[in-house]
Amino acid sequence: MVKEIDTAETFNGLISSGKVIVDYHAQWCGPCKVIGPVFEAQSTKFPDINFVKVNVDNLGDISASAGVRAMPTFQTYKDGVKIGEVLGANQKALLDLIQQLADA
Repeated sequence: MVKEIDTAETFNGLISSGKVIVDYHAQWCGPCKVIGPVFEAQSTKFPDINFVKVNVDNLGDISASAGVRAMPTFQTYKDGVKIGEVLGANQKALLDLIQQLADA
């Protein structure tokens, strides 16, 4: 299941422990809409990973502090430390990123 982040406090709490993958997206972003269902489908395959979404238009402070400069951007965190990133709607790269986090 994918959780939509609504506050910086929620975001910081989630990434501080465990394995987390973040989808930085925007409602108007075509590539985000294309890759979104792939991201959501993976959330059921990896129950030990927290899958979260951050709308960059609503939470610009989070995306800015994470260094997001393109949409979509996917970042992985383990116990609060960023360990990977994929820019763009590249399905193979996203699947590889998720698998790397699962194996971490």
